[in-house]
Amino acid sequence: MNKTDTGSSGYLQLIRGNRAFRYLWAGQVISLTGDWFNLIASAALIATLTQSGTAIGGLFVVRMLAPFLVSPIAGVVADRYNRRAVLIITDVLRGFVVLAFVLVREPQHVWLIYALTAVQAASQGFYFPAWNALLPDITKPQEVGIANALSSATWSVMLAFGSALGGLVAGVVGVYPAFVIDAVTFLLSALILLRMPYQSTLKSKRDSDRSMMAGIQQYLDGLRYLRQHIDTFSIAIQKAVLGFFIIGFFQVAQVTIAEQHFPIGEGGSISMGLIYVMAGIGSGLSPILGRNWARDRDRRLRLMIALGYVCSSFGFLICSTLISLPVVLIGALLRGVGGGLVWVLGTQLLLQIVPNEVRGRVFSTEFALYTLFAAVSSGTTGRLIDTSLGVSGVLQLGSVILVVPTALWLLWIFLGKRDLVKAKAA
Repeated sequence: MNKTDTGSSGYLQLIRGNRAFRYLWAGQVISLTGDWFNLIASAALIATLTQSGTAIGGLFVVRMLAPFLVSPIAGVVADRYNRRAVLIITDVLRGFVVLAFVLVREPQHVWLIYALTAVQAASQGFYFPAWNALLPDITKPQEVGIANALSSATWSVMLAFGSALGGLVAGVVGVYPAFVIDAVTFLLSALILLRMPYQSTLKSKRDSDRSMMAGIQQYLDGLRYLRQHIDTFSIAIQKAVLGFFIIGFFQVAQVTIAEQHFPIGEGGSISMGLIYVMAGIGSGLSPILGRNWARDRDRRLRLMIALGYVCSSFGFLICSTLISLPVVLIGALLRGVGGGLVWVLGTQLLLQIVPNEVRGRVFSTEFALYTLFAAVSSGTTGRLIDTSLGVSGVLQLGSVILVVPTALWLLWIFLGKRDLVKAKAA
């Protein structure tokens, strides 16, 4: 790999030279902007209507649990059907669903937020495995690492930009315009993807192969692949660890911090947006810098994941002091650095070793594990915040227990058996 492959010119060359990726990336930019509008607006709305940490935790439980429930189907769909079509359909569905959030006006309407969030999140459960599985279809082998790093950095940049803008819109003119903007971005993303040149690389299936039993068998084959490739499973489970020990903890805690400790704007929406901005900056910069050092080398990528856990632990500890909003923002930045390293470099390792035939199912299982564990963590965190521990105690607890996954991952790095090549699919 030459120097430009990991520098800014490599990213620009990919965007300019690969038309299919350019359209995929443009759609991602637009839809992610609206995503963060929606998250901040819905969290601020629930915080305002309920004043309850448990209710806030419930929102994130729904956001995480719905994709988990559809994951067995989502993985098979990503490995059976045209992946671009899956992205377009889910974009259109989410566009109409998020528009219905404007109907929530009173505390007794809170259940509708949970119901709509469930449908929206379930659609995302189909979207992300298909998106990840499609990426190597439209890029050359030497472009995969660059494309993964760029798309992950884009996610983080849009987290920062979308959160700032979403927090400002929700804080100044109210949460309901944010929902409308989110709906429009999903529909625009679908229109862009319609123009993306794409020829599915999946082998056509006979009609008999498309039965429900055949689909179940395909899903079980994907699980069998992971069971037979323990190293691949150890990488795939890192997002579950991230969801349980880091994201589930922090996403509920930051809403409480913004709404109760440093409220700016309606429901603390502006301060919440600032916290998301710092997390976005951290998660955007760290994978690019980490990959520049790792150069897609197996051992280095794994070590950077361990560093991610350490950074998140320190971020939690800094936030737990609640000295001031600027101090919390520094902690959020570190948390973002850590989460970005774990998420992006874990994905890069999977892209390097998982064959196309099972890629959708592997990413679907990975996302399912992440959402399940993040849901459990979010619900638990919401209840803990309502106890004597409070948000500060919860973050301190999270900082300490991160020692466990860090130590276990380091042991696997030095003692585990590697899956270094793309093995034949199950």
